[in-house]
Amino acid sequence: MRTLFPRILMLACLIVPAAARSDTGSQITIDNFTFSPAKLTVSKGTEVTWTNQDDIPHTIVLTGIGVRSKALDTDKTFAYRFDKAGTFAYVCGLHPQMHGQIVVK
Repeated sequence: MRTLFPRILMLACLIVPAAARSDTGSQITIDNFTFSPAKLTVSKGTEVTWTNQDDIPHTIVLTGIGVRSKALDTDKTFAYRFDKAGTFAYVCGLHPQMHGQIVVK
């Protein structure tokens, strides 16, 4: 029994951080006039970060909740924490043909 305890403790240390990482944040890339992934599912309390890797500015507009980023130049980011469950559509305010969706469970 005594030799099992360190192994169990070691496994618990490996498992707990992995579970915690799953809700610490999610990334969306903007490139070639697209959001990737275009649909993202996260847990309540997750902070989602958009990163513009395109060579022109883009904005993030969460249409249903009135949140809007400033213009994001290349390599700039915008982050928003989703504290309520629901489905949230977003678009680029400069290029409305670009759209995506965040599903919060």
